[in-house]
Amino acid sequence: MEGEGKLALLKFILPKVPAMAWAGAMNSLYLSPTSTKWDLRTEIQVSVLRSIMNPGSSKPSPLGKTQAVTLTDKGARGKMWAAKVTIPKDAEGGTKEVIFKAIKEMGDGSETYIKPESESMRAEWIGFRSEAKGEEDPLPDISEEERYKKLMSEPTRKSKSTVLYFHGGAYYLCGFGTHRTAVSRLAKTCGGRGLLVEYRLAPQSAFPAQLIDALNSYLYLMYPPEGAMHGPVPANEVVFAGDSAGGNLAYALLQLLLQMQRTKGVTTGNPTVRYNGKDVEVPLPAGIATHSPWLDIARSQRSVETNAKWDYLPSANHDDTMSRFPSDDIWPTDPPRGDIFCDLSLLCHPLVSPVAAKDWSGSPPMWVSAGEELLTDEGSIVAATAAQQGVTVHWEQYEAMPHCFAMLMPHVPTSQRSYNTMGDFVQKCLAGKAETSGTWIEARTGKETSVDPKTVLPYPVADAITRIKEAQRRRINGYEKEGKNMPKPAL
Repeated sequence: MEGEGKLALLKFILPKVPAMAWAGAMNSLYLSPTSTKWDLRTEIQVSVLRSIMNPGSSKPSPLGKTQAVTLTDKGARGKMWAAKVTIPKDAEGGTKEVIFKAIKEMGDGSETYIKPESESMRAEWIGFRSEAKGEEDPLPDISEEERYKKLMSEPTRKSKSTVLYFHGGAYYLCGFGTHRTAVSRLAKTCGGRGLLVEYRLAPQSAFPAQLIDALNSYLYLMYPPEGAMHGPVPANEVVFAGDSAGGNLAYALLQLLLQMQRTKGVTTGNPTVRYNGKDVEVPLPAGIATHSPWLDIARSQRSVETNAKWDYLPSANHDDTMSRFPSDDIWPTDPPRGDIFCDLSLLCHPLVSPVAAKDWSGSPPMWVSAGEELLTDEGSIVAATAAQQGVTVHWEQYEAMPHCFAMLMPHVPTSQRSYNTMGDFVQKCLAGKAETSGTWIEARTGKETSVDPKTVLPYPVADAITRIKEAQRRRINGYEKEGKNMPKPAL
């Protein structure tokens, strides 16, 4: 099997060698548009990522094939503890009903979707492992419970913080294998632990299945079932976190909780939900921290067009999503829908695209980080809008850095800086010491310049909503021009 893996890697790398060599030469001669900001390694790495994400004239791989590759998992090893758990489904369905209610309250009445059931899901407790001898050192052959106890007794764990982490991957990719290291790094810098959730993936499961999973995982922390490894975790010790689509899910969950606060019908106390046979309170977490959050599912904001030279993400494609990918056993779905993640009628809903949320008042502190990437405007709109509404916000932006650079490019000096400030923010949330601030970080020198988060707003939320609706209209018109019926799953 090891030989097969090396052969597959060789087959993957060889076709990209000419592009890698060209990128390296252009950088070394200072002829590339990014050579004044990127070192040679970054230039080559981004060129490889672009060749994967932008296959050129060739047809993209089937979704199922791409998804399967990212779900490959060799298991936890190296500088991390990992203990597997199963989060049980909410048997009575109280969590899903509160989400269906919020979708209706926060929408315009045009939303159409299939209501999913609650399901159990896998998760892993993640912590930094100081005793590891190297990056490939496997975990000791002990039970999951014993691994959890080791994690909890880890000398570097000096904080009560619990990071509820949602992984990125465009909602249809990635899992434990791709994101353990990132959560371990964050656990180390904040001195706490993380719970990495394997929420349901699209296209097999559409919105709001992922939001149901997110709410269930939060309630699981606060109200653990009998036999759980952990004891009850107070909300004021929990910080939501994520990258890319995981950042989307973290902000969608936060907007859901804020909506529950807005409509609870009483002036004091927290809203409640029926969860596993009990009426339980649903307070807000201590904070939220996200790398490169994807907050506009339509990918319609201006930075998608203006920041392309710094990023590896493909440019926005408003063509028919159904015909853009080859058919396989998971796509198109049955019944069909116009987007991998959701029905097109939901693209501008605040629980799908949180950039469209107009009200963040009452939110716990936010930490938002971005590069000069395609998704920059989405994060800056949410950060600035929240700061203008009185929310404590820390905004930091890294010059010339691509999407999720801190996770994908640990060799870049500012990568560790990003995790350090994220971990420091988590600690400050628990201590009640988070403050509004902002920083611009230069690529080559690391020089930092203070900025006011209130001033990073590229344009108002209303303009962002207009852009989403225009993208939505283009997608719908694409069906009509080809004589297709617009996919409309029934409620």
